[in-house]
Amino acid sequence: MKMKKINKRAIFFTLIAIVMLSLFLISSIFYSVVKSREAINRRIETMNNFVFSVEQDLPRQLYIAGFRTVFLFEQKIVDTGNYITNLNAGFEEVFFNGTLNGDEQPIITGAKFSDIQNSLNEKAAKINAEAVLSEPSLSVNQVDPWNIRFALTVKMLIKDKSNLVLWNRTSVFEAYIPIENFEDPLYIISTNGTVVNKINKTIYQPFAQGTDVSNLTLHNANSLYTSSSLAPSFLGRLEGKLTANESGIESLVNLNEFAAPKDKCVVDYIYFSDNNPTAYSIQGMPAWFKLDDEHLDVYGVRDLKIP
Repeated sequence: MKMKKINKRAIFFTLIAIVMLSLFLISSIFYSVVKSREAINRRIETMNNFVFSVEQDLPRQLYIAGFRTVFLFEQKIVDTGNYITNLNAGFEEVFFNGTLNGDEQPIITGAKFSDIQNSLNEKAAKINAEAVLSEPSLSVNQVDPWNIRFALTVKMLIKDKSNLVLWNRTSVFEAYIPIENFEDPLYIISTNGTVVNKINKTIYQPFAQGTDVSNLTLHNANSLYTSSSLAPSFLGRLEGKLTANESGIESLVNLNEFAAPKDKCVVDYIYFSDNNPTAYSIQGMPAWFKLDDEHLDVYGVRDLKIP
């Protein structure tokens, strides 16, 4: 009888021990799972932050590349006295190869596509990740009169080296390069560099109010620019294409800066071309200041034209 009581107690304590060991084992497994999940979540957060930083940084790098390329084109125009032929191909050559017409261009060092890829790899390595940009495609266009859109379409693969996280998608990164303060290629080529005109947006509007043409006088004296769908865009000017563009800009040539001015319309792309439409003097303006019929309304002086 006594032996039976001892056996029952032994069984009871054994069961308790088994239950406690089971609870301890379950707790340990649960703790490990929780810790593992926390580590994965931290890794995902780290990778998310990295992807976010890439998406923020690439447009900045594109801006640098675009700005330097436009500066390079303008310098080439000054040096050679020629416009840039095949502008899109020129942008691609500079961005992807770091050359223009086959010549190395130090100004683009650190800003070309391979530099962007290398910089991305270095940053990815610091967090034990890999980053690859592939199938790149560059497009450059004039989105409005005052800005050039520099856009890179690229396949972006970013993955954790332990294969926990992976991003694989095609993205478009954009940068907008303002054209203000760049020199107008049309003036450089047309005057052999004797008259240089920086692109600055006019502050003198309306140009005329009744017979008051003081704003027009100041606008012309500084050869400032206004948007005009009759005029060529800045990108068109880089190529020497003077056709009308929805994102066109134009200035009025200040003939006081010319030793031998021509007697014709002072709208820049007309003045520097072979076109010579009938032009009219304007009441209150210098005798040499003339506008063609289309521009009388642009500058609000139709009622001030002198037949």
